[in-house]
Amino acid sequence: MERPGLKPRVVVIDDEEGIRRLFQRLLGKRYDLQTFERGLAALEDLQRTPADLVITDLKMPGIDGMEVLRRVKELDPDLPVIVLTAYGTVENAVEAMKKGAYDYITKPVQAEEMELVIEKALERRRLLLENRLLHRELQEKYSLGALIGKSPAMQQLFRLILTVAPTDATVLILGESGTGKELVAKAIYAHSLRKEKVFLSINCAAFPETLLESELFGYEKGAFTGASSTKKGLLEVADGGTLFLDEIGDMPLPLQSKVLRALESGEFLRLGGRTLMQVDVRVISSTNRPLKALMAEGKFREDLFYRLNTFTIELPPLRERREDIPLLAAHFLRQYATKAGKEIHGFTPETLEILLNYPWPGNVRQLEKAVERAVIMTRGELVEAHTLPAEVLQTAEKSLFKAEPLSFREARQRFERDYLITMLRRHRGNVTAAAEAAGIHRTHFYQKMRLYGISEAEYRNPDMMGEEEG
Repeated sequence: MERPGLKPRVVVIDDEEGIRRLFQRLLGKRYDLQTFERGLAALEDLQRTPADLVITDLKMPGIDGMEVLRRVKELDPDLPVIVLTAYGTVENAVEAMKKGAYDYITKPVQAEEMELVIEKALERRRLLLENRLLHRELQEKYSLGALIGKSPAMQQLFRLILTVAPTDATVLILGESGTGKELVAKAIYAHSLRKEKVFLSINCAAFPETLLESELFGYEKGAFTGASSTKKGLLEVADGGTLFLDEIGDMPLPLQSKVLRALESGEFLRLGGRTLMQVDVRVISSTNRPLKALMAEGKFREDLFYRLNTFTIELPPLRERREDIPLLAAHFLRQYATKAGKEIHGFTPETLEILLNYPWPGNVRQLEKAVERAVIMTRGELVEAHTLPAEVLQTAEKSLFKAEPLSFREARQRFERDYLITMLRRHRGNVTAAAEAAGIHRTHFYQKMRLYGISEAEYRNPDMMGEEEG
């Protein structure tokens, strides 16, 4: 396992001394490199000291590369293994990949190709470990019900919820659209003394005044045209439990006075009724509107406001708690990848950087939908940037020039990858046509695609191409 501040540990197994010396010369300064002549000795070492990457020759005396691969996967299924193979035995390397090898390198070893494949394998290892850590953190300390966050603002929110939940105080939840106000209401309910009773919710912005009134208070048979039978309202059904009034700021002014009376006395009349109904209901409300401004304009009752906000909780927008984005993204990725039956282990660094830097005007709800879309578009083990929605990518492109300059090598790799993708898009995934247009041999084009983890299948669907290009 990679250790913070320490070099990644790489184990190389090859019976040729020249190959071992080559790896030592090229990689010895960058990695904690250990070389072995025999597979058995390397496996014994791996049992004592975990590694981040194993590179093994396929053809060796004693235990061959296939057996090394099998035993390494038994030891650690997520430990990447790269196999070395002579050019004429590529078929064996492909068979090894089917059995779990991360990639292969052909002999004679080309330094640039080797370094790039190793970097990608170690990056994948790091992402897998990070994703596992995020999931463990979510389970252990960074979640409360469906709420997720390790930022100081979210940790304070968790404390407020746990403080007010066991009481019967009315709670007013304030926050922008998509910040998770209903999740907060449900978390309060789940930790309350009323958790064994019913939890009901209604969106006050979704109903016209007369219909909202009948939903809340119910009605007697014959109260109005179409009232063919008596119906209990939500206040009555929620007796003993919790009622969540979502978007209370959109409640019509005439109805507010009736709600106030019900909250203060616990009594109300059904529409068309003459018998006072008595209920014991805890009310939690929320809004994304500025209630104090509405009060100043005469659009929201001041007495109702003070009745509702015995305890106020304000939810921060996602842009003010960016440190929570990796946790949230990992949670949504696991949720939607499982639902889709896909093995997706994390996000590429570029994708995660874009997610971190986007302002998320739609907050957590928008992030969730962006990750859901990315899962649908992803065909490999990692979510790549091009699977994100167009508005997210466009913002990332605008901020590209403000970013720290890349090294020459990083810039060249990014250019090569983008160039290959552009040619594949232009020729609808036809590698032969793309290579011909690029002026390079088809085999070389395929090699570059493999190095950068590009699949031509992603660019064969014209509808998908149009969607990606926004």
